[in-house]
Amino acid sequence: MGTVGAATAIQASYFIAAALFILGLKRMSSPVTARSGIVWAGVGMVVATLITFLTPGMGNFALMTVAIAIGGIAAWVTGRRVAMTDMPQMIALYNGMGGGAAGAIAAVELFSGDVHGVAVLTLGVLGGVIGAVSFSGSLIAFGKLQGLIKRSFRFRGQNFVNLGILAATAIAGATMVVQGGAMPGHVTLLFVLALLLGITMTLPIGGADMPVVISLYNALTGLAVAFEGFVLNNAAMIIAGTVVGSAGTLLTQLMARAMNRSLGNVLFSGFGETADGAAAGGPAGTMKAIETADAAVMLGFSEKVIVVPGYGMAVAQAQHKVWELCQALIARGVTVKFAIHPVAGRMPGHMNVLLAEAGVPYDLIYDEGEINAEFETADVALIIGANDVVNPVARTDKSSPIYGMPILNADKAKNVIVVKRGQGAGFSGIENALFYLDHTRMLYGDGQAKAAELVQAVKAL
Repeated sequence: MGTVGAATAIQASYFIAAALFILGLKRMSSPVTARSGIVWAGVGMVVATLITFLTPGMGNFALMTVAIAIGGIAAWVTGRRVAMTDMPQMIALYNGMGGGAAGAIAAVELFSGDVHGVAVLTLGVLGGVIGAVSFSGSLIAFGKLQGLIKRSFRFRGQNFVNLGILAATAIAGATMVVQGGAMPGHVTLLFVLALLLGITMTLPIGGADMPVVISLYNALTGLAVAFEGFVLNNAAMIIAGTVVGSAGTLLTQLMARAMNRSLGNVLFSGFGETADGAAAGGPAGTMKAIETADAAVMLGFSEKVIVVPGYGMAVAQAQHKVWELCQALIARGVTVKFAIHPVAGRMPGHMNVLLAEAGVPYDLIYDEGEINAEFETADVALIIGANDVVNPVARTDKSSPIYGMPILNADKAKNVIVVKRGQGAGFSGIENALFYLDHTRMLYGDGQAKAAELVQAVKAL
């Protein structure tokens, strides 16, 4: 009876942990409740971790405690020190660790030689393969975002090579399931192929597709964790993995749609080919510079200003000064709104987090669908570090690699001011026709420095 009661308590605790995961994820969907959502999900993880120590037959408590301490301390230190501009690569790295953990669980089960049913063995193999792909792919994504890998590697017939590796992985896994297990060498081959697939699938990716890639590997990690939860008969892993996998899949679809890329195109057509697709010749016309004082006058005497932040704002760490500028404009009676494109920055929600960090009220932040119609009534569209998401060739030039991608209609504002460090192309390598329009003016310089200058100039009006 005591054993039955303990088992019931463990399963109940896992159910509570899973419920906290779901509620936490739900609250993370809104900037207003995101912080508390993280806390709720964190409490769920603590519950799931502690109750694991009480599982009958569990051993190696010293190793478990040491591993948790090392991982927890490392995460605490890096989490507090990481800059917001480095957050995408940290997420890619941690996501890879999740996939690697799922792959490691599968490896332990498969190398142990224990007899499993066909269903459990199939899920174990699938979870191991998916986790290994997510692990190696996420590490490559981290290397690209961190600048350790500075170019995309492409060659003729690359997709056929990837399909060949995928087929070999599938055959190795299927053979293992049919045989009811495998020798250690066979298991090793399976994981080597899966790790290689993650590498070869990610190396061709261009930087412009990184938001899609991060969310895709997040979905794969969740799926791998759910499969391994079935193998271990762990309800918390099943529910948490399923929730993360489904949320990641939906987010991947949203990101792909925001870039005018179908999910099938993202998966099978070679990531990031837009990075090499800059149109020959570039836009017609010239970029026209503006001085800070003139830009301040244009902003200060406007009725409505729409601010479009991008990754350049994150690099310059200018979000606080940008909000200070907006406060100065609001004090003058100017209506100020922020427009966020779904793929602004290098991960989903990157700009929202930056603006929240600066204290921008949530009711001033609008997504593309909510704000696009208002650009025509805006006196000034202030672009700070954004590039590809405001490029009008996406609507007009069928030869452009980004043709058809939904963009923010900044070019329809009466005036456009672009704060930009230099005249280079965007993250995808495509020249931005917006910068050459007659009503666009370029304010060159560091985003934080120029925002600070604009603050002083507006206050002096």
